[in-house]
Amino acid sequence: MSDTVTPVPSTGIGSWPGTDVVDALQIAFAECPELPYLPELPARGNYAGLIGRSTAFLSGLAVDLQPAGWRLTDGSGREHRLAMGTLRSDLDVVEEVAQGYAGSFKIAVAGPWTLAASMERPRGDRVLADSGARRDLGQSLIEGIGQTVAELHRRLPDLDLVVQLDEPLLPAVLAGTVATASGFSKHRSVDETEIGDLYAQLIAALASEDTAAGLVVHSCHRNVPISLLHGAGVRGLSLDLDQLTTADWDALGAAMEQGLALSAGALPTGYGLRPEQVAERVLRPVRALDLGPALSAQLVITPACGLASVDTPVAVRALRTVRQAAEIITEQLVD
Repeated sequence: MSDTVTPVPSTGIGSWPGTDVVDALQIAFAECPELPYLPELPARGNYAGLIGRSTAFLSGLAVDLQPAGWRLTDGSGREHRLAMGTLRSDLDVVEEVAQGYAGSFKIAVAGPWTLAASMERPRGDRVLADSGARRDLGQSLIEGIGQTVAELHRRLPDLDLVVQLDEPLLPAVLAGTVATASGFSKHRSVDETEIGDLYAQLIAALASEDTAAGLVVHSCHRNVPISLLHGAGVRGLSLDLDQLTTADWDALGAAMEQGLALSAGALPTGYGLRPEQVAERVLRPVRALDLGPALSAQLVITPACGLASVDTPVAVRALRTVRQAAEIITEQLVD
């Protein structure tokens, strides 16, 4: 194999079927040996879904689950307490399962703009509607992510941590298409400068020795602001290949020339593609970028989105398929 080609890793996105975190984490280590991750198990309850689980990362803010959804409150409700307790318990499991492991490891949390578009202020309507509330929520999340990363470093100092921000609503925040609580109007778009600045603050917070971690932004939707995110300093983007346009690939090519990594979501959820088909879905567009064999160091192969909607055997096959596809891609990039 050429010295300029490194093995292309594979990993999962985050969500996983079932409620057994020990089993899910053991599968992640077995099927994603180069980049295992902490799976999210939304079947455990509202507190374990994308937003509920992510409230456990907030520092200094109390949250409650109400009929209208998650809301900032004066005191933490039962679901928020469950979210915080479950995150602590999951970190205990990571410490147990990852003993003796040295290498990359990924955790995922909803990004600040998806949280702002999903959570309500104490007096109603989205956090997104108030610049001060957006700032407070963003700073709380930055502090909480830093605390979690620092704790993992203390428990498992040989981990090279990656933080994945799940931002399914970022394109809608930028486009001004997030509905208000009443549903009769839309929130105004947030300025790109504010969005980029918040990511840059998180990246800066993760730059110290105690909180060292790379930042990857994931979205399964169209119109992800590739240039904006790259300009803010994110290490990589995790994108569904089926959502990318020619303009997106142009932006990716320019960013990858400058070192941006791409986690290529090449296996659509529920589709039984063969590894060679998944590999071709990646190789065809990335070869057109003409970045050379060194491109292998900037690629990760993943399912397109989370796997909580399928049963465990199908989810395991998906991880195995993308791992085999990554091996094929590695070999193909030598040619």
